[in-house]
Formats: sequence, structure tokens, C-alpha cells
Amino acid sequence: MNRLSWIGIVRLGLVQTALGSIVVLATSTLNRVMIVELALPAVVPGALIALHYAVQALRPRWGYGSDVGGKLTPWIIGGMGVLATGGVAAATATAWMSVNRPAGLALAVFAFLAIGIGVGAAGTSLLVLLAKSVDARRRAPAATIVWIMMIAGFAITAGIAGHNLDPFSPSRLVAVMSTASVLALLLAIVAVWGVEAGVKGVASPSSEPAHDKPPFGEAIRMVWAEPFARRFTVFIFISMLAYSAQELILEPFAGAVFRMSPGHSTKLNGLQHSGVLVGMIIVALVAGRGAGLSTQTARWWTGGGCLASAASILLIIVAGNAASEPFLRASIFILGVSNGCFAAAAIGSMMAMAGQGRSSCEGVRMGIWGAAQGVAFGAGGLLGTAAVDLSRLVFGAPAPAYSAVFICEALLFLISAALATTIGGPETIEDAREEFAGAGAG
Repeated sequence: MNRLSWIGIVRLGLVQTALGSIVVLATSTLNRVMIVELALPAVVPGALIALHYAVQALRPRWGYGSDVGGKLTPWIIGGMGVLATGGVAAATATAWMSVNRPAGLALAVFAFLAIGIGVGAAGTSLLVLLAKSVDARRRAPAATIVWIMMIAGFAITAGIAGHNLDPFSPSRLVAVMSTASVLALLLAIVAVWGVEAGVKGVASPSSEPAHDKPPFGEAIRMVWAEPFARRFTVFIFISMLAYSAQELILEPFAGAVFRMSPGHSTKLNGLQHSGVLVGMIIVALVAGRGAGLSTQTARWWTGGGCLASAASILLIIVAGNAASEPFLRASIFILGVSNGCFAAAAIGSMMAMAGQGRSSCEGVRMGIWGAAQGVAFGAGGLLGTAAVDLSRLVFGAPAPAYSAVFICEALLFLISAALATTIGGPETIEDAREEFAGAGAG
């Protein structure tokens, strides 16, 4: 089988760049406009963003569709089309709220549903294509490249859009968001066009005819019966729950405990993401040597990253109690590096395991894991912020309240580290059949 070249990997990374450019405007810029310019309660954009995460629980269904169809490119382009439509509708809805709030809110619900559907359909199919077409030794570097290019989409789009949104007006918001959405869709189409067809063994439909494919419900049961797929799903959910919870409370923690300005705390967020990139690059460089990340090595990097993340969170608690800003900055950077290490190794494992187990279920398998991530992200943000509010009522002061929540997150990372020792699928299809048979017998 021909494998995807580095140029092909970068081309698929551009799809992730396009995807990220729409998502960042919908979840960041529109969020700020609703709260500041429109004076809406923060719970309104929060609920809309949670809705976009919740609908990603449907990722297994979209993955199943790509398994049955045999080709992934239509799902990627179709998903990007739905995402771009949702982006334009979300900006239109936000502008409409300034003159007709109920109608604007109704359109916003539709728009964020479309955004969630588009992200799920395009993102799941893109990961399946990478898993099927990237050589084993390139999977961790490929995961890093795709992740970096997604973050680049965040940064570039936010910078250009921010420049063009001033002076702000609702019509300018719609124009900027519409332009960004259309350009992102065109970029994704150009980037993915012909890539799948150029990789032998991927573009052709599965050897299993579509009418011989199991029904969706049965396909889900088959994949869930695979012990390695089930264990990895639980790991993704717990680790992403911890990751997403600390993402949303670090900046409020810096503002409440260290009295940092919004600009100052935003720099801390940038410092953390810089650390994430460093951690992912470290794993990519290690994986680039020799035959790449073995199952055992991936377990060490994933578990070690989770352990280091737990330790880093405890360091942040110490920094808060000591009121030491330099110590806080160092701890946040270390947290980012730790997050990056475990994320890169886990993504590499996910790409490796997607094709293991029962054949022709790569999309369903990747969809289940993507759904676990999406639901965990939505739940983590909601539970993390709610826990802070509850802790402040109990403790009456911000420092101990945030410390209590951080301790819970550290415990989640410790649980994730323990679960990481179980990561890894069967090495061959025969092993998968034996494992599956053993599960059925049990």
C-alpha cells in the first residue's frame, strides 16, 4: 500500500487549519460579542458552545457512514460545508440579536448545531483518513503537525479577524465571519482534493460490500465489545475531562487570585499553549527516530504526561498560596508541556488502534473516541466552572476554592495515568479475534 507523504500530511493539516479558523471565531469572538457588546448573560454563549460539543456525541454515526461509503473525502468536504454554513449563520444570528433577540437566539441554536455537526463529520473522517494512510513511524509526528496547524488556524484567523472587526458593527461581524468561513471551505477543498485517491488501499471502497456491512447499532456493539477500544474510550473521557476543566479556570484563577488584567491572564493562556506545542514536538521528535512509537513507549509517554500534568497542577496550587507569579508562570508552562506529551502520544495511539480489531470499523471506532472527547470537553468546562462557584460558596475566598477544584483535576489526571497502562490494541487481526472471542466468552 502507498502511504501518505509528508506533503500529503501537511495538506490534510490544512483541513484542520480551515476547521479551526471557523471554530475559533464561533467559540471566542462571537462569545465575547454576545457578552460585552450585546450584554447577554454569559450562560447564553456558554450554552451554545456546550450545544456544539454535545452534538458531537453523534460522531460514531458519521464514522459509520464513512465506513459504509468507503470514501472519506466527501465526508470531509461535506462536513466543512455544514461547518461553514453554521459559521455564517452564527454571525448572522449574533447580529440579529441586536435588533430581535428571540429570533437571533433561535437562529443561533440552529447555527451552533450545524457547527457541531460539521466539526464532527469533517474531523472524524479526517482522522480516519490519517489513521488509514499514514505509516506507523510517522503517526506521532503527523498528529503533531495536524495539531500545530489547527492552532495556527486559531491564531492567524483571530489576528486577521480582530484587525478587520474594528470599528465594530453587526454588519461588519457578518462580513468578516462569512469571508473567513468561505475561504476556510475553499482551503479545505483544495487541500483534501485528490489526497485520498493518491493513497492506494484507502480511496477504494472496502472489500466488504455495503450491503454486507452490519447495521449501525450492531457495528457499535461490535466495536464496544473490543476490550482495547472500550479501555481507550474510558481513558479519553477521563483525561479530556481533566484537560478541559483546567483550560477554562486557569485564566479566572489568575484574575481572582493574582489580580491579573484580562490581557495579562490571556498571556498565561498563550504560555500554556506554547508548552503544549513543545510537549507535542518532543514526542514527535522521539517518535521520528527508528520505527516510531511502539505500544509500550506510547503507554509510557501517555501515562508520564498525565502524571506530570497532575504534579503541575499541584505546583499551580502552591504558586497560588505563595502568591508567586514567576512560579505560577513556570508551573503553567510545565503543565502545557505535560499536556502536550500525553496528547501527542494518545493521538498516535488512537491513529494506530483505529485500524485494529474487527475490519471495516475504523470510522465507528474513531467516532466513539471522538464522541468521548467532545462530551468530555463540554462536561469538563461546565463542571469545572460550576465547581469553582460551589467551592467559593463553601470556602468564601477564591484561593482555597480554586485549590479544591485543582485537586479534583489532579486526581482525574492520576486516574488517567493508571488507565494509560491499559492503552494498546491487538497487534494483528488474529489477536483481535482472539481478544474479541475472549470478551464474548466472558
